[in-house]
Amino acid sequence: MRSNSLRRSTLTALITLSAASVYYAQTVKDTVSKEADIEQVVLTGVADIAKDRKTPVAVSTIKEAQIIDKLGNQEFPEILNSTPSVYATKGGGGFGDSRINVRGFDQRNTAVMINGVPVNDMEGGSVYWSNWAGLSDVTSAMQVQRGLGSSKLAIASVGGTINILTRAADKKRQGNITLGLGNDGYNKALFSYNTGKSDTGWSTSFLMSRTAGSMYADGTEFEGYNYYFALGYRPSAKHDLQFTITGAPQVHNQRSFQSTIADHIKYGGTEENPNRKYNQNWGYLNGEEYSMTRNYYHKPVMSLNWDWKISDATTLNSVAYASFGRGGGTGDAGRINGKFYNTLPRTADGLVRFDDIVKWNQGGTVADFGAVNATPGISNSSNGIIRRSSINSHNWMGIITSLNHKINDNLSATVGFDGRTYKGIHYRIATDFLGNNSYTDTSNINNKPNIITNAFTTNPSWNPFGGKTNDIKDQLAYSNDGLVNWLGGFGQIEYTNDVLSAFVQGSVSNQAFQRVDYMLYAADQQKSEKVDLVGYNVKGGANYNINENHNVFVNGGYYERQPFFGAVFLNNRNDVNPSLTNEKITSFEIGYGFRSAIFNANLNVYHTGWDDIYRRLTTRAKINGVDVTGVANVLGIKEIHKGIELDFNVKPAKFVTINGMFSVGNWYFEGSPTASFIDDATNTVIQEGTLALDGLKVGDAAQLTAALGADFKLTEWLNFDAQYRYADKLYSAFEPSSRLVTAAKPTPSDPAVELPSFGLLDLGAGARFKLNNTQSFKFRVNVNNVLDTTYIAESRTNKAADANAANNWNGINKSNEVFFGFGRTWNASVSFIF
Repeated sequence: MRSNSLRRSTLTALITLSAASVYYAQTVKDTVSKEADIEQVVLTGVADIAKDRKTPVAVSTIKEAQIIDKLGNQEFPEILNSTPSVYATKGGGGFGDSRINVRGFDQRNTAVMINGVPVNDMEGGSVYWSNWAGLSDVTSAMQVQRGLGSSKLAIASVGGTINILTRAADKKRQGNITLGLGNDGYNKALFSYNTGKSDTGWSTSFLMSRTAGSMYADGTEFEGYNYYFALGYRPSAKHDLQFTITGAPQVHNQRSFQSTIADHIKYGGTEENPNRKYNQNWGYLNGEEYSMTRNYYHKPVMSLNWDWKISDATTLNSVAYASFGRGGGTGDAGRINGKFYNTLPRTADGLVRFDDIVKWNQGGTVADFGAVNATPGISNSSNGIIRRSSINSHNWMGIITSLNHKINDNLSATVGFDGRTYKGIHYRIATDFLGNNSYTDTSNINNKPNIITNAFTTNPSWNPFGGKTNDIKDQLAYSNDGLVNWLGGFGQIEYTNDVLSAFVQGSVSNQAFQRVDYMLYAADQQKSEKVDLVGYNVKGGANYNINENHNVFVNGGYYERQPFFGAVFLNNRNDVNPSLTNEKITSFEIGYGFRSAIFNANLNVYHTGWDDIYRRLTTRAKINGVDVTGVANVLGIKEIHKGIELDFNVKPAKFVTINGMFSVGNWYFEGSPTASFIDDATNTVIQEGTLALDGLKVGDAAQLTAALGADFKLTEWLNFDAQYRYADKLYSAFEPSSRLVTAAKPTPSDPAVELPSFGLLDLGAGARFKLNNTQSFKFRVNVNNVLDTTYIAESRTNKAADANAANNWNGINKSNEVFFGFGRTWNASVSFIF
């Protein structure tokens, strides 16, 4: 059972220390803002960096040194877990499979930007961190702006904006060689060198790294590379050009499916200590680790920044960028005697019996698999199992330009343009026939058998700039392109003086959507109609510096955001949704800041309403004794997110800095929309009713988070740090269709289950030994989850606790499907800096 007394005592300790630090710091004086330091070492260009005591938004900034020292072998977004209202997890635990929520909004609804350039997928808003696995090596600062943010673009910052700022080419001359080790065979090698700026204005920066091993979960082998090259040229004081290219080709086995708590206990665990490493997606094939879920991708991104100082009052900042992503993720196709691969009998350890799957596919007898294969080597959707890959490639190009003019000493204006074009390339191919000779697919327009005999590699290509490499005859299930064109404009008026800064900003964008389907339509009907949708936002805010210690700010705004690609075209076809409408977001917040020589604190109160959310829901109903799947395209879902955030840092002595934060939210659904579920095959309504959502908590992110940490610089060469992080009011994700109220089902299913709270302790230590003025050795070791705490990081099901306590674990029904968080992990590194 969860310990309420432990939770209360932990929170009391955190709040008491926070209050004591505030009381102690009231007598000290102001400190100097560090934003200027950021601008000197990163690509700023079109990036909108929030400035302390000036930009009226809630913001937290993580510097390069903290990322290098404390991230270790954690996932990149996890470095933000020490900031308010952020909940980042490792997801399934595969390399780069992490996810992040800001103020209860997932990363599809949180804008992620690199040097001011948006990177959220233009079809669905997704961010795949495995594609950016090398960013931690080249990031000079990472800034999360919660709420509206300071970006002038018409971006989908419902929850906030994460701006990752990479190093500039003209960073000072320095080289670095780093070797690292960690748990489960983790190893990393890195080399980087910056030339510094020459007398003629040229500068370069280069980095190359390789990371490999396994993650904490079983069956998660990976290998990833990272390269970064920047070339800078400043021919005069008026012009600054920076070209960058970065990419991170990688391949990793995944833990894609959450397993029941019961299975974590059954396979290698106990009631007291479930096997947190259990992964239902893998096994051995010919004695080697083999996973049915494997991800491989390469997404090089290149950009050219041009900053032009036209005059003392006018500047033009522009960036042209392009991204070409190639790769996909694997899964299964087919069945054996009506069973999918993950429902077949397993080994005693719970592993997939891939050798037996191959044996059955080839006609051999596998007693507990049922009847022998009647057509050995010939597989299809109902006979035989293969591994296939869902390709999700893209071509993406864009340009952003911003003209800034200082009207007078206090007033400035900005206008700009944002244009993008995107082509998503989606199809499936076979990657391993698992003993079969072919796979027969009937997904094409005439349902004619397409006999597939070619299998393709699951390794990322280092040359991803080509087009679709596979013929339609090699594709199965689907083959389509998603086309999205974006045209946007923005403007801002800003007023500043010694104590007041205020702005009013607006932007408008037109998104044009089109779908091309090569599988379901004849050649002259493959292109859908074009759908143009207009969105816009208006926002404003003001910051007032009361004196050198105190400041207050307020901001507010209204967004109308176009729905994602999947809401435009229904049921994976070219059919246009007749009920398209923009999502509406209303947000406002107030904040207070205190600055002094040894103590800084921020307090924010926010409220965000998100209306007309689109969801595509599925449900099952029995029609004449037969299970029928129905789909509903629901508009009108509304969420309210409100809360309070506090963060602080105090330096009571020269050798120690204490950091802390506390945030509590109240995120819930408002209203109960109606839904009609339609059977695709007959186009008839099979169920309709009301989704009883009103008042239910929004799940999948902790609504209460707290952290307390300390950094000790014990000597000039030795440092130590510790951080304790606490999460509570974490609810399971749940499918809104489970709340459907009909005449036959007047009582809805249980709401989202509240998961047990947890606290994690991380420790780190480092040492640096100087050989001379330019050369030194640096050593670092991190241990995460030092106390080896067992906790549930997320749950996709919401089954209420059973009346029989034996069917529960820590108060949670054992039939719930969850991802346990990682146990104790460690990493160590040595760097030679020259």
